[in-house]
Amino acid sequence: MLRSICAGICATLLLPTTNALASTVFRCEDHSGHITYTLQGCPTDAEQALQSADNPTPGRGKPVPLAKDNRSKSSTHKGDSRETPVVVVGEKQDGCGNRITGSQRRSAMIRQQVRAGMTRRDVESSLGEPDKITSQDGQTRYHYADQKGNRRQVTFDEAGCVKGKR
Repeated sequence: MLRSICAGICATLLLPTTNALASTVFRCEDHSGHITYTLQGCPTDAEQALQSADNPTPGRGKPVPLAKDNRSKSSTHKGDSRETPVVVVGEKQDGCGNRITGSQRRSAMIRQQVRAGMTRRDVESSLGEPDKITSQDGQTRYHYADQKGNRRQVTFDEAGCVKGKR
């Protein structure tokens, strides 16, 4: 008898299930609109909804269709023969007149170099916190000294940009 019970349990466990990878999770949305998915349930102050999560195995069963684009293929409106003009958004302004490009800025920071047009934040990212800061006539100077006794000074203009050498 024990053998037949064990055989029945083993047979039940070995039967293929139709949706073994599917699960039901809780979709929790708090008062600020933040959404969280969890298996344990939602906090008391959040809205709770059940969400079916199915992750089909690739190559098995029927193919899963991709999302369809509901936008129209045409860039013109009905009855309007003019095309919609393309609007180009300007580049990020660094406050220093964009005298240095992003790639030049990154490579200088990696090499711990300072270039004209860099901001205070760029210099601090490259060289670290200065040992001393002085200000005179609207210009700020960062003073650095390394362990070998080498000294370095970086001068900023009124806008907080590294001044070029004269």
